[in-house]
Amino acid sequence: MSRIGKRPIPVPKNVTVTIAGQSVEVKGPKGELARTLPSEVEVLQEDGTILVNRRSESRPARQRHGLCRTLVANMVEGVSQGFQRKLEIQGVGYRAQVQGRNLILSVGYSHPVQIEPPDGIQLAVENNTNVIVSGINKEIVGNIAAQIRAVRPPEPYKGKGIRYAGEMVRRKAGKAGKK
Repeated sequence: MSRIGKRPIPVPKNVTVTIAGQSVEVKGPKGELARTLPSEVEVLQEDGTILVNRRSESRPARQRHGLCRTLVANMVEGVSQGFQRKLEIQGVGYRAQVQGRNLILSVGYSHPVQIEPPDGIQLAVENNTNVIVSGINKEIVGNIAAQIRAVRPPEPYKGKGIRYAGEMVRRKAGKAGKK
């Protein structure tokens, strides 16, 4: 039995969950999310908790059991609290700014890079070097943060670039001095 899959998901008071067959819809104060789960798992709602069980012991059912439980738990957490990823920009002259809904990055290219977030994602900038990506869908928040990081990933010699907050970048020594 999947150790993650068998854990019940607590549902906060301000969140409503609607289960219709394989589709799960979650509504909360921050918004609403819906997802259709594979047929190998079944979702049950019992007095303030949600249980995800697998229908058989087949290999695909065992593989998807923990995944589906985590997806539903992320939906519940997203509509109640939301998710956010923080990125740091390091480098002389590197900065970010928000223009309307779009994020404008000046990270050493000949032109500023513009990133347009999808609906439901908010971008904020603190001190010109800290970018905060927030929203209710954990998957989309992570993807947008990865897209921003991919514009200028941190390089190993001076550490310049865009990195996740708290990310450790392995540094290289570089060339030895001439003698």
